[in-house]
Amino acid sequence: MQSGNLEYRGADGKRYVGFLVRPDKPSGAAVVIAHSAFGLADHERDFATRLAQSGYIVLAADYHGDGELLAVETMMTRIGPVLADPSLVRPAMLAGLNALRAQDGVDSKRIVSAGFCFGGAAVFELACTGEDVKAAVGFHSSLPTNRPEDAKAIKGAILMLQGAADPMVPPEMRNAFEAQMNEMGVDWSMMLYGGTLHGFTMKGVERSGFPGVAYLERADKRSWRAMLDLFDEKIGKP
Repeated sequence: MQSGNLEYRGADGKRYVGFLVRPDKPSGAAVVIAHSAFGLADHERDFATRLAQSGYIVLAADYHGDGELLAVETMMTRIGPVLADPSLVRPAMLAGLNALRAQDGVDSKRIVSAGFCFGGAAVFELACTGEDVKAAVGFHSSLPTNRPEDAKAIKGAILMLQGAADPMVPPEMRNAFEAQMNEMGVDWSMMLYGGTLHGFTMKGVERSGFPGVAYLERADKRSWRAMLDLFDEKIGKP
């Protein structure tokens, strides 16, 4: 297995620094990952490595630029505009997708995606561009509802894996997302994990100081299996 940073550019010339992992014998199956609002960190690199061990070529993409990992205060300022309009993340995610497609051994017809927290919204927004991404999976994800008509362009399946007790994504937000997906005819699913807060896949997330966040091993393991099941359905086992 090979891994390391990958520098790439967006259509506007903006510099991004992602993390690319290649299995020893790639089959063409590939995954683009979107990090949490803090930036590309060990959590995403570890997740990418686990996926590569399963046979996928994986790019943990950078949507902030320059591979920047943000402090809490900076993150709160930086993420505000894209929380208000998540479509603003689309150019950065398209840059990551194109960088992944350009890698040797990637089958452009066998690409899926996954994201964490706002990264879940980021892979959803990538799907809304109409690009050929077979699945978008969000873990404890933001749930965009501000551009419902754009969901008509989604070609793949959407899977949101949510904590039922997540105060950042309350039931009314989930209900609004559900209504939008149904209205737009999207192939979508949502799994709720009982007694589960925000950030349930992220070990040590409690140290961030945010209320309502906690790692939960059982939800982490179950959500991983749910993601792989969908990937297998949409692009076959790697």
